[in-house]
Amino acid sequence: MPDDIPKLKIPLPPIFGEQPWLIMGILNVTPDSFHDQGRYGQFYAAVERAREMAADGAAIIDVGGESTRPGAEPVTGEDELARVIPVIEAIAPELEIPVSVDTGKAAVARAALKAGAAVINDVTALRGDPEMALVAAEANCPLCLIHMLGEPRTMQQDPHYDDVIAEIKSFFEERVEAAVSHGVKRENIILDPGIGFGKTLEHNLEIVRRFDEFLTLGLPLMIGASRKRFIGMISGQEDTDGRLPGTIATNVMALAKGVSIFRVHDVEENYQALKVAAAIMGA
Repeated sequence: MPDDIPKLKIPLPPIFGEQPWLIMGILNVTPDSFHDQGRYGQFYAAVERAREMAADGAAIIDVGGESTRPGAEPVTGEDELARVIPVIEAIAPELEIPVSVDTGKAAVARAALKAGAAVINDVTALRGDPEMALVAAEANCPLCLIHMLGEPRTMQQDPHYDDVIAEIKSFFEERVEAAVSHGVKRENIILDPGIGFGKTLEHNLEIVRRFDEFLTLGLPLMIGASRKRFIGMISGQEDTDGRLPGTIATNVMALAKGVSIFRVHDVEENYQALKVAAAIMGA
């Protein structure tokens, strides 16, 4: 492993203050999310869930209106707007934490920011919509860039890498350069190597083992492993409801490797585990 890997965490974007790590609570307002299964697709259920996650320790709520599970079909911008905007308008003024919009569409991101969102989480890493970088630059907001091989409908169809870490790092370098060239401030960028987005079990394990190698890019790292299929493959838990312990184990390992943002369904349990692990590690 390279000797020049930073030993300290990279500072988070200024909007998050001085926190060394934080929990991003997942709020899927979709009818077909892989775990929630439409549980929070109704307005009042979504708002109440956001309140619960904030009370449980979330430092940011990530609202998404389009499922990115393997095999998911795309939705129209109109449908996505109808799902996310009312929820963001309701929770952003009430909660004392930032709200993020999980979208690859510039029009949705722009409307979400107008409604009160403060962060863009783009699973396409600016490849899905050429206007997205301009929206992020104009808003001067944090921007999460996620690595995905292909698109949700096809990403798990025999994904292949010669060197998964090197190829994701190269992807990040190119995407960060593209963002900065369009006016996005480098200190606002967060990187997520995309656990489960066009990766096999071995690819996912390699990413978690070598997460600290991404720190050489000088940007904060995010992980979204919550209840994903690779955890079920290891644990034997076919149902997502049984994958919470595996999620916590993955996130604690990622914390030790320098990850700063943990995108999860279960805020309270992950927050407690990470807080204890961080205290033990002196983080």
